[in-house]
Order: sequence, then structure tokens, then C-alpha cells
Amino acid sequence: MGAKKKKSNRVLRIVLFVAAAALIAASYAGYRYYGFIIKSNTQAVTGSFTDIFIPRNADFDKVMRELNEKEVLVNEESFRWVAEQKEYPDFIKPGKYRIESGWSNNKLVNHLKGGNQIPVRVTLDNVKTLDALAGKAAKQIEPDSAQLMEHLSSPEVISHYGFQLTTFISMFIPNTYEMYWSITAEEFTSRMAKEFKSFWSDERKAKARALGLSQSEVATLASIVQEETRKSDEMPKVARLYLNRLKRGMKLQADPTVKFAVGDPSLRRIYFKHLEKQSPYNTYIHKGLPPGPIALPQKQALDAVLNAPQHDYIFMCAKPDYSGYHNFSKTLAQHNRYRREYINFLRREGVR
Repeated sequence: MGAKKKKSNRVLRIVLFVAAAALIAASYAGYRYYGFIIKSNTQAVTGSFTDIFIPRNADFDKVMRELNEKEVLVNEESFRWVAEQKEYPDFIKPGKYRIESGWSNNKLVNHLKGGNQIPVRVTLDNVKTLDALAGKAAKQIEPDSAQLMEHLSSPEVISHYGFQLTTFISMFIPNTYEMYWSITAEEFTSRMAKEFKSFWSDERKAKARALGLSQSEVATLASIVQEETRKSDEMPKVARLYLNRLKRGMKLQADPTVKFAVGDPSLRRIYFKHLEKQSPYNTYIHKGLPPGPIALPQKQALDAVLNAPQHDYIFMCAKPDYSGYHNFSKTLAQHNRYRREYINFLRREGVR
């Protein structure tokens, strides 16, 4: 009986030891599961969230560098383990991602793996050339300026959308748009084409036809109007002045086209040497509209052309003050008087 009892005790001790070991292992596994998968593992250095950017074709190491540079993770090892268990390194998707403080590794991995990126607000305005447009857009989306410009200057792309190189900029209607940061150059251009078609409603196209202008010609004239005056309430009046000159077969003689031809938009005073600049954009030399827009025209400038009120003015000159407005004239004699007043004003102000 004694031997059997001792044997029974040994078995009991073994069973208890195995049970304890199993309990410890289960507790460790539970702790590891909680610590690695469920426990909060994200933080925000400032505010309650952090934005990260994952470029196209990024690998897992690139993602980790971005997370570490932005100081998102509390524990890097636990995130790596969960990411590998859920095969995230094989399903990395580009984009701008907003990560909130207090997320678990499981939620973060699911968020990134699911491609739940947030849109960015892309503002297009205050540019004069396609090159400048590409540069401005590149600061707001993933493709760099070289990639965008290579695409935008492609004859095949320009032809596909029904434009010429000199008029292609008119397809980009200035506004603030929501799009994904990871958008490609091709997708960006396609989106802008849709916005162009949306802006040019049947009503606007009918107004352009009534003026005898194509959509690109409206944009070209609008760009001149916009560069002549920044006063939105004066734009329609300026637009009609140039329409009057076009109708009479007069040269537009628009100073902004000279600045564009010379390549110096900062000129405050135009001299005869500037007027002689040989360029198809110099409207002091050539009749009609220049080959294309001299800037990206705003919507209000486009509508100013399309809705220009009737009047008989054919001359304009900046007022001798800093108001930004102009004096309008029907005769050259009156215009010359206004011009002398303005030149005298510039001299008094020390503008040479």
C-alpha cells in the first residue's frame, strides 16, 4: 500500500505541475495576445492623431521608417509581430493615412492593410505655366514635378484631351479639390478633365459661342483680364473692353501679354523696348488673342468674359492711386490724359 500511495502522489504532483505549467503558458499567451494584439500601441506627439505617407511601391521597411520617424508606435516589436502574422508586408497600399492615438496593433494593421487612406485638399491657383502648375500640384500629391510635367507635356496626352500645348493649361480649372495623395499623374489629369467638363456647362458653352470664341479662347482672354485687374467687380468691364477691341479688329495692346512675352511678371512699368519684344504673345505687335492663356484663369475671370456687360470703352489706364482700379475711355485723347496722369503719379512715387 505504501508504494502505491507514493506512486499516486508522484502522479498527482506531475499532473499538478503540468497543469500549473499549462496555466502559466496560457497566462503568458493571453498576456502576449493582449500586449501584442489588443493593447493600445499608438501615440500622437501632438494632438490626437498623426498622418503618415506611404509612397507607391513602398516595402515594409519603408513603412516602419515612416512610423518611427513620426513616432507613432509605443512598441515596435509588437507591431512587427502582428503585421507579419496578418501578412501586411505582402499587402502594402500607398496613400496618406491618419492614425489616431490609442489604437491597437490589430486596428492599425487592419487600417493600413485595408488601404483606408484619407483624401488631401489640392489647391490649384496663381500659376502662369504648365511647369508652374506641375510644381504646385507636386507639393500636394505623390508624383513629383518632373513626373507630372513629363505627362502634361506629352503630345499624345495633350491631343487625347483635345488641346494644343499652348492651350492645355486652360483645362485646369482653379479650385480646391479633394483627391488621394497617391493619385498618379494619369489619374490627376483625368480628374482635371472631368472638372473642366463639369465647369463648361451647356449654358457657358452657349455664351462662348455667342461671343464667337472657343473655350480655350475664353480662357486666354480671361487670363489677360485677370492679370489686368485683381478687382472681381471690374473684371467684366475689362473683359468687354477687350471684346470691343477684338470686334473692331484692333490690337489688344494688353500690358500683361508683354510681361509674359518678356518673361518678367513683376514689371511695374512698360517701356517701348518691352513693346518691341518679338513674341506671338505680344499683343502690341500681333492682332487678336495670343496662342494661349498667359496664366491659369480663375472661375470669376472666365465668367467675367462670358457675362461681360455692354459698353463702348476701348481704352483703359490704371488710376493714379493704389486702388487697383482703372479709368476707362472711349477716345484716344481721353486715354492719353489718363495715361499722363498715371505716368506723373509713377514718377512722384519713384517708379522708373
